[in-house]
Amino acid sequence: MKYEKIQGPKGVREYLPPESAAFEWVREQLIAPAKAAGYQLMELPVFEDTNLFTRGVGESTDVVSKEMYTFEDRGGRSITLRPEGTAGVMRAVIEQNLDRGQLPVKVWYSGQFFRAERPQAGRYRQFYQVGIEAIGLDDPAIDAEVIAIADRGFKNLGLRNYRLEITSLGDAQSRAAHRMDLMAFIKKLDLDEATAKRAEINPLRLFDDKRPEMQAAMAKAPLLLDYLSESSRKSFELVQGYLRAMKIDFVINPRMVRGLDYYTGTTFEFIHSDLGAQSGIGGGGRYDGLMEILGGQSLSGIGFGLGVDRALLAAIAEKSLPAEDFTSDLFLIPLGESAMEIALTTAQELRAAGIRTEIAYGDRALKGAMKAADKSGARYVVVLGDSEISSGNVDLKRMSDGVLTSVKITQLRDQLRQALSL
Repeated sequence: MKYEKIQGPKGVREYLPPESAAFEWVREQLIAPAKAAGYQLMELPVFEDTNLFTRGVGESTDVVSKEMYTFEDRGGRSITLRPEGTAGVMRAVIEQNLDRGQLPVKVWYSGQFFRAERPQAGRYRQFYQVGIEAIGLDDPAIDAEVIAIADRGFKNLGLRNYRLEITSLGDAQSRAAHRMDLMAFIKKLDLDEATAKRAEINPLRLFDDKRPEMQAAMAKAPLLLDYLSESSRKSFELVQGYLRAMKIDFVINPRMVRGLDYYTGTTFEFIHSDLGAQSGIGGGGRYDGLMEILGGQSLSGIGFGLGVDRALLAAIAEKSLPAEDFTSDLFLIPLGESAMEIALTTAQELRAAGIRTEIAYGDRALKGAMKAADKSGARYVVVLGDSEISSGNVDLKRMSDGVLTSVKITQLRDQLRQALSL
Protein backbone atom coordinates (compact mmCIF):
# COMPACT_ATOMS: atom_id res chain seq x y z
CA MET A 1 0.00 0.00 0.00
CA LYS A 2 1.36 3.40 -0.98
CA TYR A 3 0.53 6.20 1.42
CA GLU A 4 -0.36 9.65 0.16
CA LYS A 5 2.05 12.43 1.06
CA ILE A 6 0.88 14.83 3.76
CA GLN A 7 1.31 18.46 2.77
CA GLY A 8 2.24 21.27 5.14
CA PRO A 9 -0.37 23.93 6.00
CA LYS A 10 -0.81 26.76 3.52
CA GLY A 11 0.47 30.21 4.36
CA VAL A 12 3.30 28.94 6.55
CA ARG A 13 6.94 29.72 5.79
CA GLU A 14 9.30 26.85 6.54
CA TYR A 15 13.03 27.46 6.92
CA LEU A 16 15.13 24.53 5.78
CA PRO A 17 18.90 24.17 5.31
CA PRO A 18 20.79 26.01 4.00
CA GLU A 19 18.45 29.05 4.23
CA SER A 20 17.65 28.28 7.87
CA ALA A 21 21.19 29.34 8.81
CA ALA A 22 20.49 32.81 7.42
CA PHE A 23 17.17 32.93 9.28
CA GLU A 24 18.89 32.00 12.54
CA TRP A 25 21.59 34.63 11.99
CA VAL A 26 19.01 37.35 11.33
CA ARG A 27 17.10 36.46 14.48
CA GLU A 28 20.26 36.53 16.60
CA GLN A 29 21.42 39.87 15.17
CA LEU A 30 18.04 41.49 15.80
CA ILE A 31 17.96 40.54 19.48
CA ALA A 32 21.68 41.02 20.29
CA PRO A 33 21.30 44.77 21.08
CA ALA A 34 18.58 44.01 23.65
CA LYS A 35 20.84 41.52 25.43
CA ALA A 36 23.62 44.11 25.44
CA ALA A 37 21.22 46.58 27.10
CA GLY A 38 20.36 44.24 29.97
CA TYR A 39 17.08 42.76 28.71
CA GLN A 40 16.46 39.17 29.80
CA LEU A 41 14.66 36.31 28.08
CA MET A 42 10.99 35.57 28.77
CA GLU A 43 9.63 32.31 27.27
CA LEU A 44 5.84 32.23 27.06
CA PRO A 45 3.17 29.84 25.71
CA VAL A 46 2.03 30.22 22.10
CA PHE A 47 -1.63 30.05 23.20
CA GLU A 48 -3.51 32.12 25.77
CA ASP A 49 -7.02 32.77 27.08
CA THR A 50 -8.85 34.55 24.25
CA ASN A 51 -9.91 37.36 26.61
CA LEU A 52 -6.27 38.41 26.91
CA PHE A 53 -6.29 39.55 23.29
CA THR A 54 -9.88 40.78 22.93
CA ARG A 55 -9.41 42.97 26.01
CA GLY A 56 -5.75 43.88 25.55
CA VAL A 57 -5.31 44.22 21.78
CA GLY A 58 -8.72 45.77 21.08
CA GLU A 59 -11.98 44.54 19.55
CA SER A 60 -11.88 47.15 16.76
CA THR A 61 -8.59 45.85 15.36
CA ASP A 62 -8.38 43.55 12.36
CA VAL A 63 -6.21 41.29 14.50
CA VAL A 64 -9.06 40.51 16.90
CA SER A 65 -12.04 40.84 14.56
CA LYS A 66 -10.66 38.93 11.57
CA GLU A 67 -7.26 37.30 12.07
CA MET A 68 -7.08 35.30 15.31
CA TYR A 69 -6.85 31.51 15.43
CA THR A 70 -9.37 30.77 18.19
CA PHE A 71 -10.67 27.38 19.33
CA GLU A 72 -12.33 25.71 22.29
CA ASP A 73 -10.19 23.29 24.27
CA ARG A 74 -11.42 20.07 25.89
CA GLY A 75 -12.35 21.97 29.02
CA GLY A 76 -14.62 24.33 27.10
CA ARG A 77 -12.24 27.29 27.42
CA SER A 78 -11.77 29.71 24.52
CA ILE A 79 -8.09 29.61 23.53
CA THR A 80 -6.24 31.71 20.94
CA LEU A 81 -2.86 31.20 19.30
CA ARG A 82 -0.94 34.37 20.11
CA PRO A 83 -1.20 36.99 17.34
CA GLU A 84 1.31 39.33 19.02
CA GLY A 85 3.71 39.35 21.97
CA THR A 86 3.05 42.28 24.31
CA ALA A 87 -0.24 41.12 25.85
CA GLY A 88 1.26 37.76 26.85
CA VAL A 89 4.27 39.45 28.43
CA MET A 90 2.02 41.76 30.43
CA ARG A 91 -0.13 38.85 31.56
CA ALA A 92 2.98 37.03 32.85
CA VAL A 93 4.34 40.15 34.56
CA ILE A 94 1.03 40.66 36.39
CA GLU A 95 0.50 36.98 37.25
CA GLN A 96 4.06 36.44 38.51
CA ASN A 97 4.22 39.80 40.35
CA LEU A 98 7.30 40.93 38.44
CA ASP A 99 5.95 44.48 38.64
CA ARG A 100 6.40 44.36 42.44
CA GLY A 101 10.19 44.16 42.11
CA GLN A 102 12.78 46.44 40.59
CA LEU A 103 11.50 48.62 37.77
CA PRO A 104 11.60 48.76 34.87
CA VAL A 105 11.02 45.09 34.09
CA LYS A 106 13.16 44.58 30.95
CA VAL A 107 12.53 41.41 28.94
CA TRP A 108 12.97 40.10 25.41
CA TYR A 109 11.18 37.30 23.61
CA SER A 110 11.39 35.40 20.35
CA GLY A 111 9.07 32.95 18.67
CA GLN A 112 6.15 32.15 16.40
CA PHE A 113 2.96 34.17 16.16
CA PHE A 114 -0.21 33.41 14.24
CA ARG A 115 -2.71 35.39 12.18
CA ALA A 116 -5.31 34.07 9.73
CA GLU A 117 -4.32 36.38 6.89
CA ARG A 118 -4.24 36.04 3.12
CA PRO A 119 -0.74 34.64 2.49
CA GLN A 120 1.69 36.60 0.34
CA ALA A 121 5.39 37.38 0.31
CA GLY A 122 6.31 38.70 3.75
CA ARG A 123 2.86 38.00 5.23
CA TYR A 124 2.39 34.53 6.65
CA ARG A 125 -0.15 32.81 8.88
CA GLN A 126 2.69 31.71 11.13
CA PHE A 127 5.38 34.37 11.39
CA TYR A 128 8.42 34.98 13.56
CA GLN A 129 9.16 37.98 15.73
CA VAL A 130 11.67 39.13 18.28
CA GLY A 131 10.58 41.80 20.72
CA ILE A 132 11.34 43.62 23.93
CA GLU A 133 9.26 45.24 26.67
CA ALA A 134 10.36 47.80 29.28
CA ILE A 135 7.63 47.95 31.92
CA GLY A 136 7.14 50.18 34.94
CA LEU A 137 8.54 53.62 34.11
CA ASP A 138 7.26 56.48 31.96
CA ASP A 139 10.47 58.09 30.77
CA PRO A 140 11.20 59.58 27.31
CA ALA A 141 14.78 58.31 27.64
CA ILE A 142 13.50 54.71 27.78
CA ASP A 143 11.38 55.39 24.71
CA ALA A 144 14.50 56.53 22.87
CA GLU A 145 16.53 53.55 24.09
CA VAL A 146 13.88 51.08 22.92
CA ILE A 147 13.82 52.68 19.46
CA ALA A 148 17.64 52.70 19.38
CA ILE A 149 17.77 48.98 20.21
CA ALA A 150 15.49 48.18 17.28
CA ASP A 151 17.48 50.46 14.99
CA ARG A 152 20.74 48.81 16.03
CA GLY A 153 19.24 45.39 15.27
CA PHE A 154 18.55 46.42 11.68
CA LYS A 155 22.00 48.00 11.40
CA ASN A 156 23.47 44.69 12.61
CA LEU A 157 21.95 43.13 9.49
CA GLY A 158 23.68 45.69 7.30
CA LEU A 159 20.36 47.21 6.23
CA ARG A 160 20.41 50.70 4.75
CA ASN A 161 17.19 51.09 2.75
CA TYR A 162 14.82 51.65 5.64
CA ARG A 163 13.37 54.65 7.44
CA LEU A 164 12.14 55.18 10.97
CA GLU A 165 8.76 56.89 11.32
CA ILE A 166 7.65 58.20 14.71
CA THR A 167 4.65 59.96 16.18
CA SER A 168 2.93 60.50 19.51
CA LEU A 169 -0.57 59.29 20.33
CA GLY A 170 -0.51 61.52 23.40
CA ASP A 171 -1.97 61.03 26.87
CA ALA A 172 -5.63 60.54 27.83
CA GLN A 173 -6.26 64.30 27.82
CA SER A 174 -4.80 64.67 24.32
CA ARG A 175 -6.75 61.74 22.90
CA ALA A 176 -10.04 62.86 24.46
CA ALA A 177 -9.79 66.34 22.91
CA HIS A 178 -8.82 64.89 19.54
CA ARG A 179 -11.50 62.19 19.61
CA MET A 180 -14.26 64.77 20.05
CA ASP A 181 -13.26 66.69 16.91
CA LEU A 182 -12.37 63.55 14.96
CA MET A 183 -15.78 61.97 15.64
CA ALA A 184 -17.49 65.19 14.56
CA PHE A 185 -15.51 65.02 11.31
CA ILE A 186 -16.24 61.31 10.78
CA LYS A 187 -19.99 61.73 11.31
CA LYS A 188 -20.07 63.92 8.22
CA LEU A 189 -18.69 61.05 6.11
CA ASP A 190 -20.82 58.51 4.27
CA LEU A 191 -19.56 55.31 5.92
CA ASP A 192 -20.70 51.72 5.55
CA GLU A 193 -22.02 50.02 8.69
CA ALA A 194 -18.84 48.06 9.47
CA THR A 195 -16.59 51.11 9.13
CA ALA A 196 -18.92 53.23 11.25
CA LYS A 197 -18.85 50.57 13.96
CA ARG A 198 -15.05 50.51 13.95
CA ALA A 199 -15.00 54.29 14.21
CA GLU A 200 -17.25 54.21 17.28
CA ILE A 201 -14.85 51.82 19.04
CA ASN A 202 -11.66 53.58 17.94
CA PRO A 203 -11.88 56.39 15.35
CA LEU A 204 -8.10 56.31 14.82
CA ARG A 205 -8.60 53.01 12.97
CA LEU A 206 -9.92 54.95 9.98
CA PHE A 207 -6.48 56.47 9.39
CA ASP A 208 -5.25 52.90 8.88
CA ASP A 209 -7.93 52.03 6.31
CA LYS A 210 -6.10 51.13 3.07
CA ARG A 211 -9.06 51.70 0.74
CA PRO A 212 -8.34 54.66 -1.59
CA GLU A 213 -11.78 56.16 -1.00
CA MET A 214 -11.25 56.11 2.79
CA GLN A 215 -7.77 57.59 2.49
CA ALA A 216 -9.22 60.41 0.42
CA ALA A 217 -12.07 60.91 2.90
CA MET A 218 -9.62 61.11 5.84
CA ALA A 219 -7.16 63.42 4.08
CA LYS A 220 -8.43 66.51 5.94
CA ALA A 221 -9.25 64.81 9.24
CA PRO A 222 -7.86 66.48 12.39
CA LEU A 223 -4.50 65.03 13.47
CA LEU A 224 -3.71 63.94 17.00
CA LEU A 225 -0.29 65.64 16.99
CA ASP A 226 -2.13 68.98 16.89
CA TYR A 227 -3.96 68.11 20.14
CA LEU A 228 -1.03 67.04 22.33
CA SER A 229 -1.16 68.29 25.90
CA GLU A 230 1.81 70.24 27.20
CA SER A 231 3.27 67.18 28.97
CA SER A 232 2.79 64.94 25.90
CA ARG A 233 4.34 67.54 23.61
CA LYS A 234 7.36 67.96 25.90
CA SER A 235 7.81 64.18 26.19
CA PHE A 236 7.70 63.76 22.41
CA GLU A 237 10.22 66.58 21.94
CA LEU A 238 12.57 64.91 24.43
CA VAL A 239 12.33 61.60 22.55
CA GLN A 240 13.24 63.40 19.33
CA GLY A 241 16.17 65.12 21.02
CA TYR A 242 17.53 61.86 22.39
CA LEU A 243 17.26 60.20 18.97
CA ARG A 244 19.14 63.09 17.35
CA ALA A 245 21.83 62.85 20.05
CA MET A 246 22.26 59.15 19.18
CA LYS A 247 22.38 60.08 15.47
CA ILE A 248 19.29 58.04 14.64
CA ASP A 249 17.46 59.47 11.64
CA PHE A 250 13.67 59.64 11.74
CA VAL A 251 10.67 61.29 10.11
CA ILE A 252 7.48 62.32 11.89
CA ASN A 253 4.35 60.66 10.50
CA PRO A 254 1.27 62.35 12.04
CA ARG A 255 -1.08 59.80 10.41
CA MET A 256 0.60 56.69 11.78
CA VAL A 257 -1.75 54.19 13.39
CA ARG A 258 -0.40 50.86 14.59
CA GLY A 259 -2.55 47.76 14.22
CA LEU A 260 -3.10 47.34 17.96
CA ASP A 261 -5.35 49.52 20.12
CA TYR A 262 -3.23 49.62 23.27
CA TYR A 263 -0.67 52.13 21.98
CA THR A 264 -0.34 55.57 23.60
CA GLY A 265 2.37 58.23 23.59
CA THR A 266 5.51 57.48 21.58
CA THR A 267 4.75 55.21 18.63
CA PHE A 268 7.11 54.14 15.84
CA GLU A 269 7.53 51.95 12.79
CA PHE A 270 10.42 50.87 10.56
CA ILE A 271 9.65 50.83 6.82
CA HIS A 272 11.87 49.12 4.22
CA SER A 273 11.77 50.46 0.68
CA ASP A 274 12.55 47.15 -1.08
CA LEU A 275 9.64 45.04 0.20
CA GLY A 276 6.67 46.43 -1.69
CA ALA A 277 3.28 46.23 0.02
CA GLN A 278 4.63 44.41 3.10
CA SER A 279 7.19 47.11 3.86
CA GLY A 280 6.88 47.24 7.65
CA ILE A 281 9.80 45.37 9.20
CA GLY A 282 9.10 46.28 12.81
CA GLY A 283 7.49 48.76 15.15
CA GLY A 284 6.13 49.42 18.57
CA GLY A 285 5.29 52.08 21.09
CA ARG A 286 4.15 52.99 24.57
CA TYR A 287 1.09 51.40 26.18
CA ASP A 288 0.29 53.36 29.33
CA GLY A 289 -3.06 51.72 30.14
CA LEU A 290 -2.53 48.10 29.11
CA MET A 291 -1.46 46.69 32.47
CA GLU A 292 -4.50 48.16 34.22
CA ILE A 293 -6.84 46.84 31.48
CA LEU A 294 -5.41 43.36 32.09
CA GLY A 295 -6.01 43.54 35.85
CA GLY A 296 -2.65 44.84 37.06
CA GLN A 297 -1.28 48.06 38.47
CA SER A 298 -1.51 51.33 36.59
CA LEU A 299 2.04 51.11 35.26
CA SER A 300 3.41 52.30 31.95
CA GLY A 301 5.42 50.34 29.42
CA ILE A 302 6.97 50.45 25.97
CA GLY A 303 8.16 47.79 23.56
CA PHE A 304 8.52 46.63 19.99
CA GLY A 305 8.14 43.61 17.74
CA LEU A 306 10.51 43.07 14.81
CA GLY A 307 9.56 40.74 11.97
CA VAL A 308 12.27 38.14 11.42
CA ASP A 309 10.74 36.92 8.15
CA ARG A 310 10.63 40.40 6.64
CA ALA A 311 14.02 41.39 8.02
CA LEU A 312 15.45 38.33 6.25
CA LEU A 313 13.73 39.36 3.01
CA ALA A 314 15.18 42.86 3.43
CA ALA A 315 18.69 41.48 4.01
CA ILE A 316 18.35 39.31 0.90
CA ALA A 317 17.12 42.30 -1.12
CA GLU A 318 20.10 44.38 0.02
CA LYS A 319 22.54 41.45 -0.35
CA SER A 320 23.79 42.05 3.19
CA LEU A 321 23.87 38.43 4.38
CA PRO A 322 27.44 37.30 5.25
CA ALA A 323 27.52 33.93 3.46
CA GLU A 324 30.68 32.80 5.26
CA ASP A 325 28.80 32.81 8.57
CA PHE A 326 26.46 30.07 7.39
CA THR A 327 28.99 27.38 6.45
CA SER A 328 31.50 25.18 8.25
CA ASP A 329 35.08 26.25 8.77
CA LEU A 330 36.56 22.81 8.12
CA PHE A 331 35.49 19.64 6.30
CA LEU A 332 37.40 16.56 7.49
CA ILE A 333 37.66 13.61 5.10
CA PRO A 334 38.82 10.39 6.84
CA LEU A 335 39.91 7.51 4.61
CA GLY A 336 39.46 4.28 6.57
CA GLU A 337 38.46 3.22 10.09
CA SER A 338 41.64 4.31 11.83
CA ALA A 339 41.38 7.71 10.18
CA MET A 340 37.76 8.01 11.30
CA GLU A 341 38.76 7.65 14.94
CA ILE A 342 41.31 10.45 14.58
CA ALA A 343 38.78 12.56 12.67
CA LEU A 344 36.22 12.20 15.47
CA THR A 345 38.67 13.17 18.22
CA THR A 346 40.12 16.01 16.12
CA ALA A 347 36.66 17.37 15.32
CA GLN A 348 35.74 17.27 18.99
CA GLU A 349 38.82 19.33 19.88
CA LEU A 350 38.27 21.82 17.06
CA ARG A 351 34.58 22.34 17.86
CA ALA A 352 35.46 23.00 21.50
CA ALA A 353 37.75 25.75 20.22
CA GLY A 354 34.91 27.37 18.28
CA ILE A 355 35.88 25.96 14.86
CA ARG A 356 32.84 24.68 12.97
CA THR A 357 33.85 21.24 11.76
CA GLU A 358 32.09 18.66 9.60
CA ILE A 359 33.14 15.07 8.91
CA ALA A 360 32.57 13.08 5.72
CA TYR A 361 30.73 9.98 6.89
CA GLY A 362 30.02 6.81 4.96
CA ASP A 363 32.29 4.66 2.85
CA ARG A 364 32.74 7.09 -0.03
CA ALA A 365 35.70 7.58 -2.35
CA LEU A 366 37.93 10.65 -2.08
CA LYS A 367 36.45 12.19 -5.24
CA GLY A 368 32.91 11.93 -3.85
CA ALA A 369 34.01 13.26 -0.46
CA MET A 370 35.65 16.29 -2.09
CA LYS A 371 32.43 17.00 -3.99
CA ALA A 372 30.56 16.88 -0.68
CA ALA A 373 33.10 19.27 0.84
CA ASP A 374 32.64 21.68 -2.05
CA LYS A 375 28.84 21.57 -1.75
CA SER A 376 29.03 22.15 2.01
CA GLY A 377 30.67 25.54 1.46
CA ALA A 378 33.37 24.77 4.03
CA ARG A 379 36.29 27.19 3.93
CA TYR A 380 38.97 24.56 4.48
CA VAL A 381 39.36 20.82 3.82
CA VAL A 382 41.69 18.24 5.35
CA VAL A 383 42.11 14.67 4.09
CA LEU A 384 43.13 12.09 6.68
CA GLY A 385 44.63 8.95 5.14
CA ASP A 386 47.29 6.40 6.07
CA SER A 387 50.17 8.64 4.95
CA GLU A 388 48.85 11.61 6.95
CA ILE A 389 48.41 9.47 10.05
CA SER A 390 51.90 7.96 9.82
CA SER A 391 53.61 11.31 9.17
CA GLY A 392 51.50 13.31 11.60
CA ASN A 393 51.10 16.02 8.95
CA VAL A 394 48.07 17.05 6.89
CA ASP A 395 47.50 19.42 3.97
CA LEU A 396 45.10 22.19 4.93
CA LYS A 397 43.36 23.18 1.68
CA ARG A 398 41.78 26.62 1.37
CA MET A 399 38.74 26.06 -0.83
CA SER A 400 38.53 29.61 -2.18
CA ASP A 401 41.78 29.31 -4.15
CA GLY A 402 43.06 25.76 -3.63
CA VAL A 403 46.17 26.84 -1.68
CA LEU A 404 47.65 23.98 0.41
CA THR A 405 49.43 24.48 3.73
CA SER A 406 51.25 21.59 5.43
CA VAL A 407 50.33 21.46 9.12
CA LYS A 408 51.05 19.06 11.96
CA ILE A 409 47.82 17.41 13.14
CA THR A 410 48.63 18.53 16.68
CA GLN A 411 48.87 22.15 15.47
CA LEU A 412 45.76 22.11 13.28
CA ARG A 413 43.63 23.89 15.87
CA ASP A 414 46.05 26.81 16.30
CA GLN A 415 46.61 27.11 12.55
CA LEU A 416 42.86 27.28 11.89
CA ARG A 417 42.21 29.75 14.69
CA GLN A 418 44.86 32.03 13.18
CA ALA A 419 43.51 31.61 9.64
CA LEU A 420 39.94 32.25 10.77
CA SER A 421 40.92 35.14 13.08
CA LEU A 422 39.29 33.44 16.07
